[in-house]
Amino acid sequence: MEKPNPVIGHKIGKSTLINLEKGKIPPQAVDLEEVVLGAMMIDKKGVDEVIDILHADVFYKDAHRHIYEAIFKLFETSEPVDLLTVSAQLRKEGRLELIGGDFYLIKLTQKVASSAHIEFHARIILQKYIQRSLIKISSEIIEDAYSEATDVFDLLDTAESKLYEVTQGNLKRSAETAQNLVIQAKKKIEEISNKDGLSGIPSGFDKVDRLTSGWQPSDLVIIAARPGMGKTALTLSMARNMAVNSNIPVAFFSLEMSSIQLITRLISSETGLSSEKLRTGRLEKHEWEQLNVKVKALESAPLFI
Repeated sequence: MEKPNPVIGHKIGKSTLINLEKGKIPPQAVDLEEVVLGAMMIDKKGVDEVIDILHADVFYKDAHRHIYEAIFKLFETSEPVDLLTVSAQLRKEGRLELIGGDFYLIKLTQKVASSAHIEFHARIILQKYIQRSLIKISSEIIEDAYSEATDVFDLLDTAESKLYEVTQGNLKRSAETAQNLVIQAKKKIEEISNKDGLSGIPSGFDKVDRLTSGWQPSDLVIIAARPGMGKTALTLSMARNMAVNSNIPVAFFSLEMSSIQLITRLISSETGLSSEKLRTGRLEKHEWEQLNVKVKALESAPLFI
């Protein structure tokens, strides 16, 4: 009886897209790719609307990547973008036949009548690319996770880095028109006018709050002073006031002091017990009672250090 041939395993490279389930097709929107490219060649407005959203790699079909690269080069050199110029650029690069010749370019332009909804279509193409990227990254992480030689913490760093690259490279904030921004600003002003007191988050320091009207969303506030002037004490007090008094979640990061050191400073401030006594643990009976009672508000506060 003839023995069956052994199955020879092939190592899959990290750059290979691994389908997690056999038969699955990677996310794609080839029909929308055709529509977007066609619209870019018949309407200059279409180019302006999507040139900051898309890049060549988002296209699933190789021919579409080549066409977009040609359009992008024309745009970069301030050349007109149309059927003839794109064809000439592809011919110059030796890629015209790779994409199917002039016939394919003509076919793309015949699929659309205008660039209406092109931004919406472009964002769908981008979403499909992000999905493919996540599948690829996940497959690589799974492959590495099965390897005993992989350091798990290095793997976590790698995974975080790759996901960050996907986010930074593709999730761009689109510009808004002045009309929309004015409407949003007026709405915010109306909301503030209906509020009593501060419009932002109170710091717990009345004079500061009167100047700032509370900490406002998206503001970056820098507190600067020479060493030993009380910057940490001030910011800790603000964090405590927001978390304890206003029940607002606060995250506090420090590169100088440990979490225990920081919370001990807060406990000292909260209980009135000296830092020295808390460090040594030499407390009288009534001071232990004082400690247990006065830290309850701090214990239940949404403060993360």
